[in-house]
Amino acid sequence: MEPMVWILQMGRSGMAGRLVALSLLLVFVGHYGRCSAEKNHEVIQLREGRMYTKNESQHFCYKNTFLPKWNDIWTKMQIRVNSSSMIRVTLVDSEEKLKELEEFNVWTFMYSFVKEQLNDTYINVDLYSNETCIAIHLDDTEGIYSVLLFRKSDPYLFLVFLVGLLLFFYGDSLSRSQLFYYSTGMSVGMAASMLIFIFMLSKLMPKKNAFYVLLLSGWSFSLYVIQLFLRNLQEICKEYWQYLLGYMVLVGFISFAICYKYGPLENERSINILSWTLQLIGMLLMFLGIQVRHVAVTLMVIAFCTKHLEYPVHWIQTAYRTVKKATAKPSPPRLITEEEYRKQGEIETRRALEDLRGYCSSPEFSAWKAVSRIQSPKR
Repeated sequence: MEPMVWILQMGRSGMAGRLVALSLLLVFVGHYGRCSAEKNHEVIQLREGRMYTKNESQHFCYKNTFLPKWNDIWTKMQIRVNSSSMIRVTLVDSEEKLKELEEFNVWTFMYSFVKEQLNDTYINVDLYSNETCIAIHLDDTEGIYSVLLFRKSDPYLFLVFLVGLLLFFYGDSLSRSQLFYYSTGMSVGMAASMLIFIFMLSKLMPKKNAFYVLLLSGWSFSLYVIQLFLRNLQEICKEYWQYLLGYMVLVGFISFAICYKYGPLENERSINILSWTLQLIGMLLMFLGIQVRHVAVTLMVIAFCTKHLEYPVHWIQTAYRTVKKATAKPSPPRLITEEEYRKQGEIETRRALEDLRGYCSSPEFSAWKAVSRIQSPKR
């Protein structure tokens, strides 16, 4: 890397220096491409539970030979790479992609500078992928690394599924909760402030050199910084916990003040949008928390039917009543008997007399006006 750094330093000075740096860069790139083309790595096929120890750059592939079963819903397959020195690991999905990595490519060349170097990493393997390959580049000639493919039950997958299930069933309640509103607002504020800071930092990078622009500016640099931060989060919490705590308190207070100013959601449509969003996130987490896809889809359908079962049942009952009423023949009217006629006459007469007594005793009734309208007052 020292010749590359020297070339970049020359590119900062004058037009002549830039021309010289560009020429040397082309020479260096050509040499890099020839070296990459000349060296073809043998692909080693990985087997589950077997450890491979190497002291040079190597390519590994795993070909999946079985389909996951229902008892593998929370099972994760991983490739662990542990090294005594810093290495770079590149993940691809086929041996053809590994051969493309050996061929020179401008983007591959630039990506090799941005790719983070590490000495211990875990690579997730999709249970449904036909083939998974990794390329390990070792800079230190005296370094030794080991590669192990294994399978284990991951409790974090169950936790993700459980969180998704709770979000799906309690999305309506959470969308109306003030505690959830403020806690979510503070969390989003912390994450958004970090993204905005990284994006602004990338925009402040010098734009004079095209190589720096492609390498350090834009969202690629932002994603690289985020990845670097997440990988070293544990070390940051141990070494710089006071700065991290101060940042969380400051940004959390500002986010809380903004949420308090605007207040919780009161519009029913906004609450419904938030509820639907939480339910969709819950469904996505349920799908991601289960490794077996058909089991995940089945559980999602069961959860959806369980939550919204009353609506289909109500729709079916309404449709059944409508069809029954439309297809039913009109029944002939039933004639009442003489005894029913007599009882009905007594009931209706008694009810009419009670209504008449109530009206006559009310202040709205005028006795003189009623008597004057009767033709036979004595009667």
